Amino acid sequence: MTKRNGYALLAALAAVVVLISGAVFAGATLGGHGPDDDTQARPRTPLRSAAPATSASWIGTWSTAPAFAEPGTEQGFPGRSIRNVVHTSIGGTSARITLSNLFGVQPLRITHASIAVAATPGAPTAANGTMRRLLFGGSPSVVIPPGGQVVSDPALLKVPYDGDLLVTTYSPTPSGPVTHHPRARQTSYLAEGDRTEDPLGNAYSGQTPYWRYLTAVDVLNGRAEGAVVVIGDSITDGVTSTAGANRRWTDVLADRLDGRYGVLNAGISGNRLLSDGTGPSGLARFDRDVLSRSGAKAVVVVLGINDILRPPHELDPARITSGLEQLARQARARGLRVVGSTIMPFEGTRAHTPRLEAVRDSVNEAIRTRGIFDAVVDFDEALRDPYAPDRLLPAYDSGDHLHPSDEGYRRMGTAFDLAALNRSADAAGV
Repeated sequence: MTKRNGYALLAALAAVVVLISGAVFAGATLGGHGPDDDTQARPRTPLRSAAPATSASWIGTWSTAPAFAEPGTEQGFPGRSIRNVVHTSIGGTSARITLSNLFGVQPLRITHASIAVAATPGAPTAANGTMRRLLFGGSPSVVIPPGGQVVSDPALLKVPYDGDLLVTTYSPTPSGPVTHHPRARQTSYLAEGDRTEDPLGNAYSGQTPYWRYLTAVDVLNGRAEGAVVVIGDSITDGVTSTAGANRRWTDVLADRLDGRYGVLNAGISGNRLLSDGTGPSGLARFDRDVLSRSGAKAVVVVLGINDILRPPHELDPARITSGLEQLARQARARGLRVVGSTIMPFEGTRAHTPRLEAVRDSVNEAIRTRGIFDAVVDFDEALRDPYAPDRLLPAYDSGDHLHPSDEGYRRMGTAFDLAALNRSADAAGV
């Protein structure tokens, strides 16, 4: 090779390097912010048009079920920022959120929304460089009609597994009543004015035990197999677990799954299977709160105790088992595995009677033997006192003889057979 040809080859190689570098830079710019860039987001092309082809898919990392309109919020929270704190079950490379106006009676106008990783668990301060503006169809503003919901555009953000996220919304105008989840067991925050992209938590002096408007966070994940959605009542809601500690039984399950599945909690305290009460019935909300969740692959049903325990008492066990069968059929029709739970003991509560106990026993027998579900998790057997099987074991009892203690929730999470999520449907004909 002559010297002139050698120089020409080197020049050509240099040009290729420049072109490749420019393409990489342009791709990074179109994709949004890098993990250490805390500048404001700009409207951009959809993520899939800017990013290379990937096998990753959208899977829920966190969700909650909207229960009812928050009392006393006829005007909503105009001129205030709402910073929800939520805990992830899987991580990802991008995030998107769902906002709900399910129980609203007028349009909800959101003019600013953001997502960030919390600097420390439960705190309103964002970790350095993680604040991202959320867009809706390329715009920072969105109007959600009464009864409606909206999903944000993707935001490029490294979402941690088993970590806390801060999701903040701001509405400048009255928009109540507020769709919320009242028993979060997690402190969220309020600030005066538009502090949506404020990474510091100093302005967030108001504290709340509710989640407002936010009902789901999805992540782009290439490792997890999908999401497990748990529909239940206060026992799934974790009402007697230590607040802010993520000790619900679903949190224990998520830890055991270790990123293999997202775990989505659709529990509502006081919820019934057959009829509306505290929130829409399990049958009424199953499609919205369970089947429609991103990446759903399996469903766990933990309902029925309030149908028996709360007035009007359901005294016909066949009606409860029929309701459970309906949920199982709907889940299978979507190609989902469905796991059912036995109803846990409640002797010692003021409502307990031998007649109600007989209904519980009959429903549990059907759950165990009739093949209603693809698999069964026997929470009754796992938490009952072997010497008084109609009662919770004292170590698992929060003290009200109905809801588990932290140790009881831990036992529920460890009693769940992870292999149940892989079993094929074996309850043909249900």
